[in-house]
Amino acid sequence: MSEMTPVVPPPTLDLLPETAPFSREQRVWLNGFFAGLLSVEAEARTARCNAPPAGQPEVQEDDAPWHDAAMPLDERMQLADGRPLPRKLFAAMAQQDCGQCGYLCETYAAAIADGAETRINLCVPGGRETSRMLKRLMDGVRPSGSDTVAPTPLGVTVSDPEGLTLPERGTRDAPVEAIFRMATRLNARGSEKDTRHVVFDIAGTGLGYAPGDSFGIYPRNDPALADAVLAALRVPGDFPIAGKPMREALIADFSLGQAPDMLFELMSYLVGGERREKARALAKGQDPDGDAAALDVLAALEKLGPVSPDPEAFVECLEALQPRLYSIASSPLVTPGQIHLTVDAVRYDIGGRRRLGVASTFLADRTKPGTGAKVYIQKAHGFALPADGATPIVMVGPGTGIAPFRSFLWQRKAAKAAGGAWLFFGHQHEATDFLYRDELQAFLSDGTLTRLSTAWSRDRAKKVYVQDRMREAGPELWAWLRDGAHFYVCGDARRMAKDVESALMEISSRGGQMSEAGARDFIAELKAAGRYQADVY
Repeated sequence: MSEMTPVVPPPTLDLLPETAPFSREQRVWLNGFFAGLLSVEAEARTARCNAPPAGQPEVQEDDAPWHDAAMPLDERMQLADGRPLPRKLFAAMAQQDCGQCGYLCETYAAAIADGAETRINLCVPGGRETSRMLKRLMDGVRPSGSDTVAPTPLGVTVSDPEGLTLPERGTRDAPVEAIFRMATRLNARGSEKDTRHVVFDIAGTGLGYAPGDSFGIYPRNDPALADAVLAALRVPGDFPIAGKPMREALIADFSLGQAPDMLFELMSYLVGGERREKARALAKGQDPDGDAAALDVLAALEKLGPVSPDPEAFVECLEALQPRLYSIASSPLVTPGQIHLTVDAVRYDIGGRRRLGVASTFLADRTKPGTGAKVYIQKAHGFALPADGATPIVMVGPGTGIAPFRSFLWQRKAAKAAGGAWLFFGHQHEATDFLYRDELQAFLSDGTLTRLSTAWSRDRAKKVYVQDRMREAGPELWAWLRDGAHFYVCGDARRMAKDVESALMEISSRGGQMSEAGARDFIAELKAAGRYQADVY
């Protein structure tokens, strides 16, 4: 994440579900027993992970200065230079603490360093850049090839004395089935965007959530893409893979997005001449033709083929199809039994072929109302409403970044929160892209929303963004901060969120008559106090 979000220790968990076949007294005792075992093991792992490499002096840790999603990978690695392996692995992560891997960035790094986690390709936002750096760091630490474990869901699990795992239901490793209800378009006719208001029915699933949490969805690939891959391989769709037809496996289990290095490596053994050299270069992270970023699995097969690898060898080179997380846009107080999302359907053309966002078009185009989908709740880490409803809040959420703030506003309306609420929202065109316009205007009318500042980047010759509106309202915004407001930002980590933080730093410097360093310290204090929170991607 663009902000150095403080890592909040997880609450004490009931490791055994209430459905476990034990009495209440037995469950209490067993929960304490397992918690004790986990605590001892966690302390041992921490000691092992924090130990410096042999022959190197102990390094004094600080607050992980690289924990900033807007910081380029090479800069993060420079800051981690000379640190123990877990810290270097931590720096290689995407720094978003999004939970898609089943961990936080820091705990994922510790699990890899400890050997508890062998898969190094679980960081969805970090993508190939992160997995390549993790592989480089782990080379020589563990046997090669150990990062190719068959894809399985990951989450917090506890083993009982009989060796049985007891996953917590409704989490990443134990998703439940929710019913898809609809995905209605929010943009008006003529918009360049296709943003959907998505509704899932979670009644009967046992799922519970709070504003600020995210909704995890296990999507399925486009069947047409799976068919094109099979055609490129010249493999029949009913070829058996892990007990199911290969076509179904390609749709449900494997990522067909950016081609992994292992696929290029496999192809280097199947082709010759110039194609072999290009495959070898691509496997090493090089870009011989300047098109590496555009090579998904199908494009790689078309570029370097034709090839006919053994189907099992081929799928072993693919990465698991990971779940996708979306900020929840609804309030459990207002729509119990439902979860709402705000999703941009991603579609674009490269090389004469239409590319589709896996999860977004799964929701917008390929899932029929009444169909079930595997889902779970990802609890927020440092992104939540103030406990006191009288505390004022400032929210910055352009585009689909409005999602958690719609949740916040509905929740505060239902709870009759007395504190002021100021929303900065932006998009391309006011006429076509004013998401939830009627709701926001109603919130203004009834006092749930105190102030609404909008920015439309394509309505005038000069582009206007939310950070520009913040600067224009600088004195008022500073007064809100001075009076104890909590500040929230949701959206793109590398551009928008970084620019918003810079704008807030300028506003604080002027309003508080601070130096640049003083304003930077002030923002850091807001973050440490939980008054500056980010949900970025």
